[in-house]
Amino acid sequence: MQALTAAVLAAFGLYAGSWYFGLVDGNFALLLFLATVVTGLYWLAERFYFLPQRQQAVAVLEANDLQRRAELSKMGIAQVDGDISEAKVKLLMQPWWLDWTAGLFPVIIVVFLLRSFLFEPFKIPSGSMIPTLLVGDLILVNKFTYGVRLPVLNIKVTEGNKPQRGDVMVFRYPPKPRLDYIKRVVGVPGDTVAYLNKRLTINGKAVETTALPEFFDEDAMRYFKQFEETFGDKKHRVLNDTDRPAFVPGADKFDGYEACSYTVEGVTCKVPEGHYFMMGDNRDNSLDSRYWGFVPDKNIVGKAFFVWMNFGNLKRIGGFN
Repeated sequence: MQALTAAVLAAFGLYAGSWYFGLVDGNFALLLFLATVVTGLYWLAERFYFLPQRQQAVAVLEANDLQRRAELSKMGIAQVDGDISEAKVKLLMQPWWLDWTAGLFPVIIVVFLLRSFLFEPFKIPSGSMIPTLLVGDLILVNKFTYGVRLPVLNIKVTEGNKPQRGDVMVFRYPPKPRLDYIKRVVGVPGDTVAYLNKRLTINGKAVETTALPEFFDEDAMRYFKQFEETFGDKKHRVLNDTDRPAFVPGADKFDGYEACSYTVEGVTCKVPEGHYFMMGDNRDNSLDSRYWGFVPDKNIVGKAFFVWMNFGNLKRIGGFN
């Protein structure tokens, strides 16, 4: 078992190392699922096989000690040297290969259940959602708002709520589903979304916009025009870069491309059933649905709602719209 366990742990370490150095496309959900299954099997083996064996060995040791003391007592020897307490502790102690498997199972399964069905942490890697979310924000994503999904397979098992315009949503990037992206929902199934001359309209009606003071981006060391957009009762801030043109360069030929019309003014798209149109709040610095198309319902991961840490700026902690 020691050799087998060493091989299993080495395989996990090799996969994690290859992922870290960019040699393979990692899948943390799959890795966590496999870790849960493997450590769970070891935990069951420990609970119902290895631990009873060690307990039986202790019982034999105790019986032998009692027999020895009884025999010595018959011979008139009352004082008997030898304390078996240390030997009992050693017999009951888990070997290293169970410590690193069965011993980790309770922690791993709690993390697996929390991450799969309740809340999943993410780190914001880029500035596409500035000013709402900054690079380095550590956020929480609600995994059940849009319906509970099976881990790894991402198959929906409960309906939940439908994504609404204005929601900040994490989803699997359609061109490469192993990657998670975060953007804002601006178009739901059946909507006609137009982003022309840097103005957003939904079904022919311009989204309510209010000018705000310019936003200073500390990473870019520049000021950007800032606006507040309103979707129903939801308000959020967006940025525009006056130096960027309105047209969309280099859009992919994605599924549903024929539902979009590209001009020098921007893009207009009819959102298909079961799909969503996503945009970043940093409108001129966001690779979003304008470039790679619609997000199908099956790609949804969850709704982002809370910044739980930013090590460079503790004031970032809190909820957001």
